[in-house]
Amino acid sequence: MVMPMTGSLVPLERFVQEKMGETGLPGLSLALVRQGEVVWSRGFGFRDLERGLPATSQTLFGVGSVTKSFTCLALLQLQERGLLDVEDPVERYLPLPVRPPGDEPIRLRHLMTHTSGLPALGYAEALIRHHVGTSPRWFPLGGIEDMLAFLSEAQPWLVAPPGGRWFYLNEGYVLLGAVIERVSGQPYPDYVREHILQPLEMTRSGFRPADVEGDPDAATPYVIDREKRRARAGYLFGPIQADGGLISCARDLAQYVTMFLAEGRGPAGNTLLRPELLRAMWQPRAPIPFLQRGPSGPEPAGSYGYGLQVTPDFLGETLVGHGGSVLVFTAYIGFVPRRGVGVALLANGAGYPLNQFGAFALALLMGADPWSVPALRAERLLDDLTGVYETYRGTMRATVVRRGDFLVLEMQNTPQEQVALLVPEGYDAASLDPQHPRFVTLAAARWLPVEFIRRDWEVDLIYERYRMRRVGRL
Repeated sequence: MVMPMTGSLVPLERFVQEKMGETGLPGLSLALVRQGEVVWSRGFGFRDLERGLPATSQTLFGVGSVTKSFTCLALLQLQERGLLDVEDPVERYLPLPVRPPGDEPIRLRHLMTHTSGLPALGYAEALIRHHVGTSPRWFPLGGIEDMLAFLSEAQPWLVAPPGGRWFYLNEGYVLLGAVIERVSGQPYPDYVREHILQPLEMTRSGFRPADVEGDPDAATPYVIDREKRRARAGYLFGPIQADGGLISCARDLAQYVTMFLAEGRGPAGNTLLRPELLRAMWQPRAPIPFLQRGPSGPEPAGSYGYGLQVTPDFLGETLVGHGGSVLVFTAYIGFVPRRGVGVALLANGAGYPLNQFGAFALALLMGADPWSVPALRAERLLDDLTGVYETYRGTMRATVVRRGDFLVLEMQNTPQEQVALLVPEGYDAASLDPQHPRFVTLAAARWLPVEFIRRDWEVDLIYERYRMRRVGRL
């Protein structure tokens, strides 16, 4: 389906292809939602590099932790049916070996919001990295009994009381999947298929090998290394389910996003969850530990609800979404409830952050300039400051390269290594002055200011005693 004014999507297509090329992503699928309809979808790149097969809007990928919102939706469905309450202690359903001191037990809602007090224990990271061959460490966690045994010595690792602090905890969602099974009497994949996937007509989504094997439009997963080399890998079935095991396509995920914008209604008018319970999924419940500059100092950049993250100021609107990664697959869904727009993205590798693609697409759907999104604006500014710089008549030379959200300055032709990590002043790249961006670095255990001056096509750098001018790009 083609969106009206297709030309308006040319910047998105160009941006996607550019960033895929920079980071080595093999393939990506994207779908856009507006006012209850999937208005545009397509694939980019390859679902299988070796065979030269293109990605499509129906290509199957793993969605990783986007699955967590399905898990929370299932729990709220069971609450609506009177079979559980998210206020219930986890121990009502499972013999949880971690018991916080004090009177407050770990409740289902604490696991749903990542506020149990346990920090990430890394089970999923270990499984994924062993599976793709990047780590020898492995834990044979084949089911809930194995997970409970894995948690048996986690008590001393508690950092905060339940509800006191946000720690992203995959292990908690494994427990929630087991609760769904015990309360519903169905295996987790069967419950989700019957009560979520089928009502939403997500016919290409599932959890099991049979949902992928033999499918002519299934993506090959790839591990992408630092040199952008891509190595074939396999799907990760079994232990990772309720925390990140769903396999889907962009068109199906867009149908899921549409359900949120339609207050819980499916394509046939059926209701998956009453609106007030559905909206509870994106009620801010726990501030996430990512800070941004606020009017009176650093403040949380967003909050976590039930399996969904909430950004309170995305171009003046509330953005709800969640990302996912199992290293060889990445995904993102996002929607702006008041504007009725949403996006779904999936890729067969870990490269450029898909939430950034999502932000670009949502800005276009809202009729805004994508470069007015602070994170995208900051990224473009950092890229534009990189290059080769020289002092007067080329007496000294330095390079400036980007490393994530930082710049690294390295003096050239010096007998000893001189490298400076440039941190945005105020620790917030999004608030940098585009004409006169200022940074700080450490030199001899002291803070040293570093500044750039941009004029038309010229960029100057003030570092220590030197003024340098950019003479080339890297």
